[in-house]
Amino acid sequence: MIQTDIIIIGAGPVGLFTVFEAGLLKLRCHLIDSLPQPGGQCSEIYPKKPIYDIPGFPEILAGDLIDNLMAQAAPFKPGFTLGEAAMTINTMNDGRFKVTTVKGTEHCAPIVMIAGGLGVFEPRKPPIDNLSIYEDKGVEYIIRNPNFYQDKTCVIAGGGDSALDWSIFLAENNIASSVTLVHRSASFRGHLDSVQKVIDLAEKGKINLITEAEVTGLEGKGLLEEVIITHQTQGELRKKANHFIPLFGLKPSLGPISDWGLEIEKNAIKVNTLDYSTNIPGIYAIGDVNTYENKLKLILCGFHEGTLAVQSAFARIFPEKKNVLKYTTVNGVQGF
Repeated sequence: MIQTDIIIIGAGPVGLFTVFEAGLLKLRCHLIDSLPQPGGQCSEIYPKKPIYDIPGFPEILAGDLIDNLMAQAAPFKPGFTLGEAAMTINTMNDGRFKVTTVKGTEHCAPIVMIAGGLGVFEPRKPPIDNLSIYEDKGVEYIIRNPNFYQDKTCVIAGGGDSALDWSIFLAENNIASSVTLVHRSASFRGHLDSVQKVIDLAEKGKINLITEAEVTGLEGKGLLEEVIITHQTQGELRKKANHFIPLFGLKPSLGPISDWGLEIEKNAIKVNTLDYSTNIPGIYAIGDVNTYENKLKLILCGFHEGTLAVQSAFARIFPEKKNVLKYTTVNGVQGF
């Protein structure tokens, strides 16, 4: 069993900064995340997306922010259990909490901080009967590494910015040998400049644009080989494809957290803004996963919440000690 002072569920930016704040109070942290690397959405979904509201950084890429937060937390030697979702939480006889992951890894600490962002993200899937058969065998819901599609025939479905941008990227950079974009409407929801760029690339033969149509079937022996497209006026069309990428967005869900006895409101965890504690003493919720009056879902607000939660956690772990605020400008950062 992994033992620590604070178990942080969620290794996104708020969870990582909480490691730093806890370290200043000599509290050790261990982070659990279902994703295979730290960073949450910033690493998994939009590492190259610029962020403009981080104090001191007029602009910083999401992936670079995570790199900086990892470097900031490094002196305090956080532990990580990655690629494993936290499934259950139980109170032990001594009052500490035991958090067990989907793979059975057990963690123990007197404090749990839930920094799970918007929760577990699940892709919005098209209603295709045999879709699950081809998942990871030609069907992907997120493009993590565009080079994975080098010299492949790709069919992308969707009408938002993600579908438009990835179609443009794969076509303009000559990554995929063929890019087909399928959308059920003749109009798109994305930025007008992206829509125009797709139209321009279609006119040049770089993108095969099919509107007023939907992908309704998949075929292939073992791996995906062909998609079936149903057009509103032309009927059934068939396209050879190594990959089908439906980009209809992600829907957040609290997942197992909703079964932990916490007070939930509008798919988020209710907290006391005094210290961002939940209805279960010793469990805190910080960042986008929590809710309270006038809540703002911003990274910088999550940093503030984590800072106050750690101060409260110290008082709970060491009720006999008086914590005197010490400024890093005076004392520096003393790691473990």
